[in-house]
Amino acid sequence: MFGLEKKDAALLLIVAVVTLCAPILLNPFPAGSEMAQFNAGYPDLMQRFAIYGIFAIGFNILFGLTGYLSFGHAAFLGVGSYSAVWMFKLLSMNIIPGIILSVIVAGLFSLVIGFISLRRSGIYFSILTLAFAQMSYNLAYSVLTPITNGETGLQLSLNDPRVLDAARTTGSLPVTTLFGAEMRSATSVQFGVWEWQFSTGFYVSAVLMLLALYLAIRIFRSPFGIMLRAVKSNQNRMSYTGLNVRPYTLAAFVISGMYAGLAGGLLAAMDPLAGAERMQWTASGEVVIMTILGGAGTLLGPIIGAGFIKYFENIFSKINDNVLHDWFAFLPDGLNDFVVTVIAPFFGDGWNLTMGLMFMAVVIFLPGGLVDGARRIGRLFRRKPAGAKRPDAATKPAE
Repeated sequence: MFGLEKKDAALLLIVAVVTLCAPILLNPFPAGSEMAQFNAGYPDLMQRFAIYGIFAIGFNILFGLTGYLSFGHAAFLGVGSYSAVWMFKLLSMNIIPGIILSVIVAGLFSLVIGFISLRRSGIYFSILTLAFAQMSYNLAYSVLTPITNGETGLQLSLNDPRVLDAARTTGSLPVTTLFGAEMRSATSVQFGVWEWQFSTGFYVSAVLMLLALYLAIRIFRSPFGIMLRAVKSNQNRMSYTGLNVRPYTLAAFVISGMYAGLAGGLLAAMDPLAGAERMQWTASGEVVIMTILGGAGTLLGPIIGAGFIKYFENIFSKINDNVLHDWFAFLPDGLNDFVVTVIAPFFGDGWNLTMGLMFMAVVIFLPGGLVDGARRIGRLFRRKPAGAKRPDAATKPAE
């Protein structure tokens, strides 16, 4: 199907079904119940799942296949956001031109950075990409203020020309659309005690994420992907055979940067505001953590890692002292206060501490990421009892 092997086609189909049913699957608890705060089926968070899934899929093409660890991929995310917002200001609020420009500009920018950075490998490559990203971040805050609007961020205004939308100009700021359908529009459906929200913005992001995954599968299974794996396995040996690997690694870098640009354009489509903070080194570190947490070099790992990080970031940051006191209300007052005092630093503003501990646990006990953990659990269920005989044992002649 679609040029994929049967196993890959089944994987893509499963991901598609789960993704498109996400508004229902991510709201397992009844609305209004105490557990409803753990629901994740609302438009803003689901869009972030899909967008950062695209970002991580692209990063995995570079890091997972070639082994080149970039600490500057947030630069392409930021460039994509700026490009999309400029398109919204100058041309139209239709997201298609903005996303196309985001991918093109991010691809050109990654071509320049990759051409220079890939002259080195290992830690030197990582430091070069980090340096370029921080340069971009600081330029956006200072020298390029006429283009980026500095620390305020690039945003829409009533005076923007919007050439294609001039006839539809009103007295209020317009919203991003896809051929007339507003990206932020959502339809609520209630079934008994459950409530689900179906958002245009989420489904646009989800479809693009599925297309990004399909392209990643084709790259992984192609001769080009095999060549990238060979670079990761032993680049020196390939060089000794007379093969120039730089065109392959540069192509992987540019493809990865274009994925990041697409994610940046979608972030701008979700909220037409672009700020330099999207280019900061912490944003680059976040996509590294997503990929490693899910499983670098695997197809599903980056998507799982992105969803895991964004879900717990949202949930843990909302839990405050009052919520914790309600959780442990069954304890005596003194013990309740003691328990809340001990665990409170791991929630709310301290959610990063909890995520750091979880990341350490995964790296130590599951070096292959969450996908590796799922495979281990699958092998446990498939393992035969110790006393079971092999099928050919009964027919094997006695010695």
